[in-house]
Amino acid sequence: MYRTLSEHYRSRFGCKVYKLAIDAGFTCPNRDGSISTGGCSFCSASGGGDFAESGISVPEQLERAKKRVAFKNKNGKYIAYFQSFTNTYGPVSKLEQLYREAIMPEDIVGLAIGTRPDCLGNDVVALLERLNRIKPITVELGLQTVHDTTAEAFHRGYRTEVYYDAVKRLKAAGLEVVTHIILGLPGETPEMMVKTTRDVIRAGTDGVKFHLLHVLKGTQLEKEYLTGAFRCLSLEEYASILKDCLRVVPNHVTVHRITGDGAKKELVAPLWSANKKQVLSYLSQYLTD
Repeated sequence: MYRTLSEHYRSRFGCKVYKLAIDAGFTCPNRDGSISTGGCSFCSASGGGDFAESGISVPEQLERAKKRVAFKNKNGKYIAYFQSFTNTYGPVSKLEQLYREAIMPEDIVGLAIGTRPDCLGNDVVALLERLNRIKPITVELGLQTVHDTTAEAFHRGYRTEVYYDAVKRLKAAGLEVVTHIILGLPGETPEMMVKTTRDVIRAGTDGVKFHLLHVLKGTQLEKEYLTGAFRCLSLEEYASILKDCLRVVPNHVTVHRITGDGAKKELVAPLWSANKKQVLSYLSQYLTD
């Protein structure tokens, strides 16, 4: 079996830890015109933060999120998770203010920052290295695939070599790295998905997040899906590919997620993914058989 996020947190912090997803109002260079304006073809209007808090200050979002999950995390601690869009894309002075606000509460034991590998200048990495001396910092990189042909098709906006360089610099600064991988991207074979997993392990990632490709309303991917350009994986196909990917993940690498669920009201396909409890039950059984 693989090392789960719950096991990782208990080992590191000695208690149950819950991530609080927040939105600090960032955008993305793939949306504001710096690279493009369309974003990645699968990305929703919320920039991947469909379940994050939003609209108020960071401290207020954290308190609201704590109340929302209090029944799940009695007497536990929290990780503040900057989830929506690209959370290192801004002036370092602004980043430092937001990050310090997030790690200030005593029950916040660490900070997770979702971002792009091409938005990690040396000044940003230096800031994260300083803050990592106060509380643990984890940087989550939205790679999705190591195959540049696939990445060009969904308009990622950078080549995979940028990811490798970012991981190298983050690790040199003593920071924990988590890599996001999407299974089921159009045109990719199971062997290509396993190669992505194997290559991010070799690059030095400390953790991986596996996501099922979702088609969400209002995205470029929805337009492509409705033309019949590709089909989504079945649950059985996803489980089989996931199992093959997990086989190349060593025990010291934490598996933060084995699938992902989009907002039901925005979901176009695959519809089977809407029943999260049933999907996780099936995957759990399949992976242990």
